[in-house]
Amino acid sequence: MVLSKLKTVFLSVSVSILAASLISFPRESFEASIRGLNMWWEIVFPSLLPFFIISEMLIGFGVVKFIGVLLEPLMRPLFKVPGVGGFVWAMGMASGQPAGAKFSARLRQEGHLSQIEAERLVSFTNSSNPLFIFSAVAVGFFNNPKIGLLLAAAHYLGNICVGIIMRFYGKETPEESLVDRKKFKIRNALSVLHQTRIKDNRPIGKLLGDAVNSSIQTLLMIGGFIILFSVINKLLYQLHITAILAKTIELGLSSLSLPDMLSVPFISGLFEITMGSQLISQVQDATLLQKAIVASFVLAFSGFSIQAQVASILAQTDIRFKPFFIARILQGIFAALFALLLWKPLYVRFNRNEQPSNALPVGYFGDGTWANDFYHKMVEVGPLITILSLFIYILILLSRLKKS
Repeated sequence: MVLSKLKTVFLSVSVSILAASLISFPRESFEASIRGLNMWWEIVFPSLLPFFIISEMLIGFGVVKFIGVLLEPLMRPLFKVPGVGGFVWAMGMASGQPAGAKFSARLRQEGHLSQIEAERLVSFTNSSNPLFIFSAVAVGFFNNPKIGLLLAAAHYLGNICVGIIMRFYGKETPEESLVDRKKFKIRNALSVLHQTRIKDNRPIGKLLGDAVNSSIQTLLMIGGFIILFSVINKLLYQLHITAILAKTIELGLSSLSLPDMLSVPFISGLFEITMGSQLISQVQDATLLQKAIVASFVLAFSGFSIQAQVASILAQTDIRFKPFFIARILQGIFAALFALLLWKPLYVRFNRNEQPSNALPVGYFGDGTWANDFYHKMVEVGPLITILSLFIYILILLSRLKKS
């Protein structure tokens, strides 16, 4: 009872301070909001929307269940989750965070996963996509495409290690034991595909409309969190709270033989990975290895911004957030260790004649590179895709309101 009251007081005071800060720093808050909005408007929405819509349709048509039956012999012994987890894992890596949570929650709602299986799955299927790691972080922030391979390897190997550890989370149900003894064949997978499609008797138009509706609602929620945490991160800096927290972090960094100058970028990365990665790349008093280690932890931890998005998605189901949060800490530790262990074999050995370069501003991907072309295409076309998608979403809502 006392703990509950303290929590109420803490939350009330925090929100009050946030409101007062918005009034005290209107210009900084506005600039941070614009930055978050531009990120969502130009990049996040148009890049995630196709994955969300297609995944919803794949689930409705039974393709996910078909893939799950085929991947059961791999996913069950390795991660102790059904074969459909392979689909979530692949889509999560391809589209980036928080897609893994979105798909895990969707499969839980469909009954393809038990609560424990969903909590295991969501713990290792949320990761940064390769485009963000190679283009934005490696080329855009570090101005060093070669470091992308190290960051990506550390990130995804950390994911796998977390998945293997989380297989021991929870107790095995009788249904899991029964599934492990079955033998799966193509014929069984095709049968499951057909049965799943028959059970979902929605017409294609209705299925497509539901997919668009659900996907855009999720992306609107994600956009709100991106803008909110962009503002919070800026206000914490203005209130010197980031500097105060950095003093504590400096002790931990010193014990790990890392420079104190990485403390403020590390704090920023704990809240929002994009700004944190940028600030880490700009630290002059740290070696490239030290910056890669800290950046790997930040990328794996995902930041409170993405974790809040995941928590909001999981709140629609009975999937608990605590295992996901613990998994983020574990992945951060694993990713930092892999960055250290793989430094020589993946970076030094292949780049002995390369000279390290200084970081460049956000958005610079190197003239004439595919990453530069993709970035500018997204900036040009992304807002149009966003506007068109929102227009279609409004039409779907209006048509459903008329029918009701």
